[in-house]
Amino acid sequence: MSKIAELLTGTISEVAALIERREISPVELVDAQLARIGALDGRLKSYLLVTAEHARAQAKAAEREIAAGRYRGKLHGVPLGIKDLVATRGIATTCASTILADHVPDADAAIMEKLHAAGAICLGKLNLTEFALYGYHPERDYPRNPWNTDYWAGVSSSGSGVATAASLCFGAIGSDTGGSIRFPSAACGIVGVKPTFGKVSRHGVFPLADTLDHLGPMTRSVADAAILLAAIEGRDERDPTTRSDPRVDYLAAIAEGAHGLRIGIDRTYCSEETDPRQSDATFRACFMLRGRGAEVVDVDLSGITAACAHWLAICAVDTLLFHRRFLPARLADYGPVFRSLIEHGLTVTAEDYARAQTVRQATAARFERVLREVDCILCPAMPSPAMPQREFPPQQVAPPEAVPALLRYSAPTNFSGHPSITVPNGFTSEGLPTAMQFIGRYGDEATIFRAAAAYEAATEWHSRRPAL
Repeated sequence: MSKIAELLTGTISEVAALIERREISPVELVDAQLARIGALDGRLKSYLLVTAEHARAQAKAAEREIAAGRYRGKLHGVPLGIKDLVATRGIATTCASTILADHVPDADAAIMEKLHAAGAICLGKLNLTEFALYGYHPERDYPRNPWNTDYWAGVSSSGSGVATAASLCFGAIGSDTGGSIRFPSAACGIVGVKPTFGKVSRHGVFPLADTLDHLGPMTRSVADAAILLAAIEGRDERDPTTRSDPRVDYLAAIAEGAHGLRIGIDRTYCSEETDPRQSDATFRACFMLRGRGAEVVDVDLSGITAACAHWLAICAVDTLLFHRRFLPARLADYGPVFRSLIEHGLTVTAEDYARAQTVRQATAARFERVLREVDCILCPAMPSPAMPQREFPPQQVAPPEAVPALLRYSAPTNFSGHPSITVPNGFTSEGLPTAMQFIGRYGDEATIFRAAAAYEAATEWHSRRPAL
């Protein structure tokens, strides 16, 4: 068991090779993973529910299939965590709320069907902010950043970020409406992908804001993110927003390296209203990328942050539409943060919403113009490294005017739907990760994987693990 326990801090790519060669057993791997969760998660609070017996049953099935020569691929027998807004048949899906505390779906979400088909193992349901906004319900505990438990772990996919960084799963599923894959990935020092809008089916996933929501992988390496995205992407007629993009071999794309890529950066955008530790780490990355054969060129993203001032209007109205079923009878059952979003939605006028949609169209057009000049765009993943938790209390309601500054690097691509990948690019003197993101063209995750993997290969930030 001790040898297998040492593998838990590795990557999907590493452990998959051992599983395929039958050098380790999925059953032994799951048992070791459950033991690690039992030892550490009482402090980290990344899981809302650990489905130990379910995971063991899946591991036994995987072991039988692999022994019989029916190996399904790189996720077969690999333990993953699932954000608790993804419907799981026969397993509670609560959105970290009291309103859905007893909700047990009778069918899997599309993304779970894909993971089951790939042979992945579900360890349990990961913690999140209430209904995936930014605050936690007072009756639910919140995840702790494994690099320093006194610091923020990001917003709604925080459980996914913490569990992945702390090696309590080999990867996780997150969702992103305004930064909820990218913030936890940045704060916890892991890789997170917000794919192109519609790349991954959201059928069976409880929405925050249906027109802004994205689903994507959170892992400990770029290659792992590519493996996981390849398994979950694709057209689904049950979700009419899904795309019909041609299948791409992401690992083959990564092997091409960054040579010849044109990477755009707007240095003003990357430094205004941004902690210098975050912007400086991003600027230093440019030298590494040039060393890998990429061309780094200046671009103009002026005006792109206009989206941030209108994000709340769209999010609140979209949310209100879906939560009408609970109102007004259950209003008091929401925590203060989510209740404030509902109440804000009631104040948004048709004119407010129409103006936000106009800005949304302009944001998409701005990215498209720049991405005709370059292959991808580089910028910080969020305005600062993780802040002390005392500065972001779990039930503190943020005034609407405070939201745009936090979302300056995330909301624009929720508005536009362009894909992005977040990667760690350093550590502060306090031992907290810094991070940046690559933004790509619609449906072109392959290029941002190439850029991110090339940077990763030139550095060692992704290989660091928190001392737990």
